[in-house]
Amino acid sequence: MTADPATDVFEEHRSLLMGVAYRMLGRIADAEDVVQDAWLRWYHADRTEVREPRAYLVRITTRLAIDRLRQVQARGEAYVGPWLPEPYLTEFADTAPDTAERAVLADTVSLAVLVVLESLSPLERAVFVLREAFGYPYAEIAELLDRGEPAVRQLAGRARRHVAEGRPRYEVDPVRRRELTERLLAAVAEGDLEGLMSMLALDVRLVGDSGGKAKAPVRTLHTADKVGRFLVGAARSVPADLSLRVLEVNGGPAILLLSGGKPDSLFQLDIADDRVTSVYVLRNPDKLRYLGD
Repeated sequence: MTADPATDVFEEHRSLLMGVAYRMLGRIADAEDVVQDAWLRWYHADRTEVREPRAYLVRITTRLAIDRLRQVQARGEAYVGPWLPEPYLTEFADTAPDTAERAVLADTVSLAVLVVLESLSPLERAVFVLREAFGYPYAEIAELLDRGEPAVRQLAGRARRHVAEGRPRYEVDPVRRRELTERLLAAVAEGDLEGLMSMLALDVRLVGDSGGKAKAPVRTLHTADKVGRFLVGAARSVPADLSLRVLEVNGGPAILLLSGGKPDSLFQLDIADDRVTSVYVLRNPDKLRYLGD
């Protein structure tokens, strides 16, 4: 608690607002800017007219995020190689003790889903985030976005279909994902190609994001043979001072590799039927800087 009630109310909802903004944008700096703008509008608003601070703050944040997303899409900036969202540290095991709630939150912030959300319109993305991640009723979403409820339902239907078609199948069980992640890294470190191949789905894919600022595949790799050989080959040139740290990132376990104490790479897996279906390798130093503390 502080001496300022406006600050107390905003801080009570900050994690929710950041969750909305990040899912809308997939970029931490942009999400933080949106939340900061929402704070300024909240602080200077006539709060005596606000009956429900949570709804008011979510409305402001969502609309600011829509505007920011439209600006980003209008710029149409070229990106070198595959794109992945900036990794977002999550602690759902602590903040969402309910298993079902934790699974929904983890799924809607996963790298796989966020990549698909990039192809939605800003309004579709907003409706999907509010409905699927946070369970807002259609009527409330309509009010937040100044749209009719039938239009919101149509947006939600299109967004769900698009996400269902574009997302790979995977499981969100964090324990199984961590076990398989550790086994895979051990096989890679030992150069055990046969053991590694036994963990990979035949149609596994590897998505490497470096933004042209570090070594990584410039195209997504497909098939167990190509992904396995790439991982074993890459392990032969790792820095001698490499260390690792296990983190919860985007709702699931991930391995952060550090060189000289600084983030070098982030690895995360999607699994289904006890096989690795996707390998995400993030090497863009601009995106890893948030994990350095």
